[in-house]
Amino acid sequence: MKHSKHSKIRCQQRCIPPVVQKWLDEFGEEKYQRHGTIRVSFNRDSIKAMCRKMGRHFVHQNKKYLNAYRVETPDGTVITTGWKTGKF
Repeated sequence: MKHSKHSKIRCQQRCIPPVVQKWLDEFGEEKYQRHGTIRVSFNRDSIKAMCRKMGRHFVHQNKKYLNAYRVETPDGTVITTGWKTGKF
């Protein structure tokens, strides 16, 4: 996966560690948006899968990172990352 310059800057500005990007790769749900991009975020099923693989205690200790999301192009280039503040 490639990160755009904008995405790298946003990850740093918004304090999103690289491990969260890996969790989004492995457990995140992809939603196709109207303008041709893909939003990857955690949902209830992906959090349950994380609990099964990593343990409930670990996921609970890192729950602050479960509101992270990223937007990418269909070819896999990450455009931006951020924190959910409300419903999508």
